[in-house]
Amino acid sequence: MSTELKSSAPWLQGSGILAARQIEAMAQAGLITHAAPFAPGQIQPASLDLRLGARAWRMRASFLPGATTVMERVEDLKLHEIDLTQGAVLETNCVYVAELMEGLNLPDTLSAAANPKSSTGRIDVFTRVITDRTRSFDTVSAGYKGPLFAEISPKTFPILARQGSRLSQMRFRNGGAVLDDAGHRALHAREPIVTSADPSFHNGVAVSIDLAGFGSDAILGYRAKHHTGLIDVDKVGACDPKHYWEPVYAEVRPGRVSGLILDPGEFYILASKEAVRVPPDHAAEMTPFDPLVGEFRVHYAGFFDPGFGAAEAGGLGARAVLEVRSHDVPFILEDGQIIGRLVYERMAETPGSLYGAGLGSNYQAQGLKLSKHFRT
Repeated sequence: MSTELKSSAPWLQGSGILAARQIEAMAQAGLITHAAPFAPGQIQPASLDLRLGARAWRMRASFLPGATTVMERVEDLKLHEIDLTQGAVLETNCVYVAELMEGLNLPDTLSAAANPKSSTGRIDVFTRVITDRTRSFDTVSAGYKGPLFAEISPKTFPILARQGSRLSQMRFRNGGAVLDDAGHRALHAREPIVTSADPSFHNGVAVSIDLAGFGSDAILGYRAKHHTGLIDVDKVGACDPKHYWEPVYAEVRPGRVSGLILDPGEFYILASKEAVRVPPDHAAEMTPFDPLVGEFRVHYAGFFDPGFGAAEAGGLGARAVLEVRSHDVPFILEDGQIIGRLVYERMAETPGSLYGAGLGSNYQAQGLKLSKHFRT
């Protein structure tokens, strides 16, 4: 940290993921710009929700700006402009770019990373944050100064979105914070972070799939239907799940649980076998699955806030809900198969409020659960 920034920003002490109080201080210091005051609940324990702005564009293709600005590429590739102030339908398998209400004015000591919100990933909306002159999605280099944009592509359900809708979230990092294998083992020894009897620690802690089923009817997950109605991304509990999902049931035979064949192009909601815990002084992220051991993608929405699954925040026994999509060929998942890894990072400070502790968090203490848009 530069001496100048350290003296002018006493709230920015210690390396790691910035907590809610520090994010608020960033905004007050002009390091986060915003077209309107933050909405209630927009600042989470370790992240900031990003809001769609007034305009979006239907694009010919996805892109990275490289040496140009995002708007220069939009002008080259746009098909038409969309007014989001009155709400607009975003169709499946189309690519859109939307301006965001937040921008950044980062010092050279702070970087950022973005991810879809949990509710966004669970309805199979593929979204990534783009900055000017970048060569990678969802990453913001230290010192970046400029606007933010979101690429949005609904894959299964058409969605209704509007100015102020929150599809993505962003974390801010001061220096290095990621635990190595020894750090993960030490954290698990201090307070168990997964309920596995013999956890695997290699580039994170292993998470496996539960195909034994949940509840008396042994539902192991849900498969998305095709040609459904709209999902309004801002309405909670407005959709009847039976119009959008079909349950998938476990096949339990004496001595074994049958596997699940993932059909190419289908979208599934499944859950981890382990309960997951994120201590208050850490945050976690589900990393993309290694393609060398399976042609499928797990968990679009990768952030786990401090307090997720923690008993002190009302989350004892929370599973990781996994968004799973198979590519190219059918693939068989087996009960207990490792399908992802959680990577933990230190917080720069412990947040004043934890995930699920009076914050209206939708997925604390969850088992197998659809997104907040569906009635339970």
